[in-house]
Amino acid sequence: MLLDSMKNRRSIRKYTQQDLPESLLEELFEVASRASNTGNMQLYSVVVNRDRASRERQAPFHFNQKMVTEAPVLLTFCADANRFVKWAEQRNAQAGFDNLQTFLAATTDALLFAQAFCDAAEARGIGICYLGTATWNADKIIEALSLPRLVVPVVSVTAGYPAEPLPAQPERLPLEAVIHRETYGDYTPEAIDLFYKAKEELEANRQYVAENQKENLAQVFTDIRYTKKNNEYFSDVFLNVLKQQGFL
Repeated sequence: MLLDSMKNRRSIRKYTQQDLPESLLEELFEVASRASNTGNMQLYSVVVNRDRASRERQAPFHFNQKMVTEAPVLLTFCADANRFVKWAEQRNAQAGFDNLQTFLAATTDALLFAQAFCDAAEARGIGICYLGTATWNADKIIEALSLPRLVVPVVSVTAGYPAEPLPAQPERLPLEAVIHRETYGDYTPEAIDLFYKAKEELEANRQYVAENQKENLAQVFTDIRYTKKNNEYFSDVFLNVLKQQGFL
């Protein structure tokens, strides 16, 4: 059942008005808490936003994507060393967790917890959508959610019952494009052409190229969706966040 739901998964951006029972959320969090984590320290936390006014305040930080306010639940998964450090201090133990290594470990923990939650949610018929914007506007989300030192948002997720009709599954590269055996085999120009051929030939992607008046799909990604200017700007923002929150 779980494998079937994972094979058929898709990001859900339109939801019904049906609420998610608190008991169901608690069950999903309990399942997610069994996910692997670094040294069994569980360096993560999640902030649950059900209140519409709270979600509306955060919507601009997620570029006003409609599902932030339309989904019944917005979840912000955080890399969190704060709780463990406080425990260590109260037990007369010196924790050296104000560094990049700990942030990377906490980020891994938070993402594993988030994915375990999403897998469990989808197995129960709940739709989810990841929002990568949590790191783009991390400084604003930190303020909105009152996140203390050593806590940084790494991903947000909307969750709710999917509205019909369900969207089509997005395309994926062939497995040969992402799996390497024993050592990493770099990509030849011929391999790149082969692996991206189906993606580039999809009618929806051809239309995307035409609408944006670009030569090809790669230029849509580099010139429109994820520009160098924006990547550098939000990188600077996030580096400042890591400094302000004590990880650098």
